[in-house]
Amino acid sequence: MRGALLLAWIAALLAPGLALAQAEPAIIVSTKIDDASVTVYRAPNRGRGAINPNWPQGFAFITETRTVTLPAGTSVLRFEGVAEGLLPETAVVSGLPDGVVEKNRDARLLSPAGLVDAYLKRSVTLRRTNRTTGKVVEQEAVIQAGPNGGVILQNAAGGFEALACSGLPERMLYARVPKDLSAKPTLSVLVESRAARTVTVQLLYLAEGFDWAANYVADRGSDGKTLGLTGWITVANGGVTSFPGAQLNVIAGRLNKVYSPLLPRSTPGRLVLKCWPMDITSTHPLWELPSIIEIEQEFGADAAEEVTVTANRRDRREMAMYLPAPAPMAVLPPPPPPAEDLGDLKFYRVPFRVDVSAKGQKQVALLAKDKVAVEQLYAATLYQNSQPQPLMMRLRVQNREADGLGLALPAGTAAVFESVGGQRLLVGEAAIGDKAKDERVDYDIGQSPAVQFRAVVQERGAKDAYQTWQVILTNARPFDAEVEILIPFAIDPPPERWERRGSSWVWRVRVPANDSVTQSFRQKLKGG
Repeated sequence: MRGALLLAWIAALLAPGLALAQAEPAIIVSTKIDDASVTVYRAPNRGRGAINPNWPQGFAFITETRTVTLPAGTSVLRFEGVAEGLLPETAVVSGLPDGVVEKNRDARLLSPAGLVDAYLKRSVTLRRTNRTTGKVVEQEAVIQAGPNGGVILQNAAGGFEALACSGLPERMLYARVPKDLSAKPTLSVLVESRAARTVTVQLLYLAEGFDWAANYVADRGSDGKTLGLTGWITVANGGVTSFPGAQLNVIAGRLNKVYSPLLPRSTPGRLVLKCWPMDITSTHPLWELPSIIEIEQEFGADAAEEVTVTANRRDRREMAMYLPAPAPMAVLPPPPPPAEDLGDLKFYRVPFRVDVSAKGQKQVALLAKDKVAVEQLYAATLYQNSQPQPLMMRLRVQNREADGLGLALPAGTAAVFESVGGQRLLVGEAAIGDKAKDERVDYDIGQSPAVQFRAVVQERGAKDAYQTWQVILTNARPFDAEVEILIPFAIDPPPERWERRGSSWVWRVRVPANDSVTQSFRQKLKGG
């Protein structure tokens, strides 16, 4: 008896502590971003190719400033509206007075497919039209399969059926939204606060699903000796989160990034409903009926609210018919200031606030120069060819202030235009790598069948230490052509006044109009 009383007394003493330990922490939701900075890094392995439109392969460093009100004690702080590709291991929260206990990335989003996935093997309410009476009725059912490949339901009678196969309106209603399902990508952190207070916090993290590229437009002057050069930065955000009025920056250069495992996308995707054939669908085609899924969220004993969360393709097409006409193109904004050094990388700061929109691209001006000195060349790398081959038409710019440029130029593509008979026409496109100030920039815009070369090797003995090349250049144009041939091997004797590039030589010569030039030289063979 005494033992039982002692145990009861101990249990009474521990009960308040156990109740406190079992109590769930308060949930604080932060939905508003007071300020944001988005710094975008190019896809490390993309090279000069186009941005992946489905899911950009670069990433961004994002800084968000938010104001939150914390209760005393332990609470879960949910940052809603973070970038979809957030890497949770990189997230840092500063400004919380007593620190962070843990952090989690909530991967699933509120969507039709997400709701079906969250309610698998659980009961929902079907609201449908009776095919016989035409009255709207409700019945309980259990989701047995979905969302991929259709939704299979088990009704109260124990039978199985696919959702939305009757040809008449059907809706699926949920009693409540699951706690782990958010309308926006969310990062949650478990925090401690010794007192209730309102604080300003900064959330910093890396996020995948971003990328940027540089694009240039070059207008060749009528004199053929200058270019008007305009540059644009195109920033892509492949996620579902927008950052309005953000400070946008981009980083140029090749950055070494350690592999990180692929993140699950925030939503299982669009809900696709599939049916088996029924005679009634020929009268009421499925694609003419709105496939609406609703949520019934209980806020009190008798109160309920229905929230429509999807629309079918037809709804979206009808909405598109009433979208306002696009605004006229804005005046070219001023280009950003010169690039800043970030180690061996280049940091470009956009001097005005921009909207980094979800699933969209943003273009901002990079540079605008109207008189950049340019020269036209015809170029090739030497190889043996018994038949004449066309040379590459090349526009060369020296990236110097004295020549009207003198800026760090990120890698990208350039479209070159010329005016012919008062009409502006595209003459070619060229890809360039990252170019530093005072570096040579070549735009290879297409082959010229009018300026060609042929290279033959004269016969030699098996033990000869040298072989002799003969190169013939022909110019069928009515004006002189400046030709540049890269010779990728050692020449004996070394030529005078030729440019040396690494282990190669550059032969540069002017070929008169409607004429030809022939040059012979000896190649020193290995082991000779």
